[in-house]
Amino acid sequence: MEFYETTPRHDLTYSDVFLVPSHSEVGSRLGVSLATSDGTGATIPIVSANMNSVTGPRLSAALARRGGLGVLPQDLHLQDLDAAIRWVKDQPVEFDTPLDFRPEQTVADALLHVPPVAGQGIVLHDEKGVFLGCIEASRLGTVQPDAKLGDLLHGPLASIDADNVTSPRAAFDLMVAADLEFAPVLRHGQLVGTLSRTGALRSTLYQPALDANGRLRVAAAVGINGDVAGKATALAAAGVDVLVLDTAHGHQQGMLRAIEAVAKLGLTDARGARLPIVAGNVVTTAAVRDLVAAGASVIKVGVGPGAMCTTRMMTAVGRPQFSAVLETAAAAKEFGAHVWADGGVRYPRDVALALAAGAASVMIGSWFAGTIEAPGVLQTDATGRLYKESWGMASSKAVHERFDRLDPYELARKELFAEGISSSKIYLDPLRPSVEDLLDMITSGLRSSMTYAGAATLDQFHQNALVGIQSAAGYEEGKALPVSW
Repeated sequence: MEFYETTPRHDLTYSDVFLVPSHSEVGSRLGVSLATSDGTGATIPIVSANMNSVTGPRLSAALARRGGLGVLPQDLHLQDLDAAIRWVKDQPVEFDTPLDFRPEQTVADALLHVPPVAGQGIVLHDEKGVFLGCIEASRLGTVQPDAKLGDLLHGPLASIDADNVTSPRAAFDLMVAADLEFAPVLRHGQLVGTLSRTGALRSTLYQPALDANGRLRVAAAVGINGDVAGKATALAAAGVDVLVLDTAHGHQQGMLRAIEAVAKLGLTDARGARLPIVAGNVVTTAAVRDLVAAGASVIKVGVGPGAMCTTRMMTAVGRPQFSAVLETAAAAKEFGAHVWADGGVRYPRDVALALAAGAASVMIGSWFAGTIEAPGVLQTDATGRLYKESWGMASSKAVHERFDRLDPYELARKELFAEGISSSKIYLDPLRPSVEDLLDMITSGLRSSMTYAGAATLDQFHQNALVGIQSAAGYEEGKALPVSW
């Protein structure tokens, strides 16, 4: 990456910079590869943040199915984290994970988990596990909330035979021929997943992130206190593909000890390859050097840029994210490691800029919290808009969940010094309610950015990118006008 006819004199945020178009021989946005080279096995450079309100098993599975990586949060109790990892590993790769309900449940129950939009749906099983049928989500908005789901099943069941799905294109053509937007997928009468027409189309464009046994990849976070080695060993036994050692201040002795303890274990996957160790968060070259020397292969970069984070306002600690990524990525490359840019992305342009600065992947938090797949239930505000709650990982809410097994006195002490936002409404985008919809938007923008830079791979993107510095007025000029003149 080079700066275009300028040299920065201060640290820069994503809003301070822009990409300058260059000569390109890349003919199509579909002609670029988004595969990352950080050793995590991801085929797109998108990672979900290890936040309680962002990443759960369902979002992790959906993200891996499209090539990204979900990081389950360390606040889950170990047995729950073990169960979540195994659940992701059990999910279908070719098809979507069904949203399962009983016939006696109501429409209101279903609407807590899926909005009444096209391309989504639910399936019904009876108490013996017998598949009864499916209901398109759009229909849920046309009946009374107290209606029983079983009463909405009428007529023959429209379904797809898994044996007829020989390729993603074949699946798409089957759905078009049958005029289906959403359908269950059966094999010998047993439900193996669901499929939407858009989902089938996506499968022709994305490559799933799979482990050595052909299962969806998933990462999990571990704090740096307590029996870190024991937790890491247990997560590896459950099948985790990437270990993330996480704390707010990553450049500390406790982090170095934790990395060394996990690195000494030599944990491997089914093929005998060592599990990547991600560690952070940091923002300096010195921190990258020390964490890599301790045994980390990927460094998580970012202090204070997240939407739910109040660190900079509370402590004055942090660094503008673009400059932090630029400096640490260069250092990581010198030391034979990689960085993840964690936080501060609000538009697809920011993802492209983080990768142009040298990040191997970009970690996304609150942006994903307002999706169907994120943890928590859908709620409705006074105007009828759907949202999910989100909160910072240093907030009182997060602290209470993390230390809920402490005695009341110790818990009260920790909550006294909590910081961050404990409750925020993250609204679902009516046009992009799913995390997959957001991935389409993000990767579409990124692919175009790469063609403008004449880059067919992410490594070429980092090499070729020309970056300019702009004023606040320049940034505003680039925004679309939401109303008429």
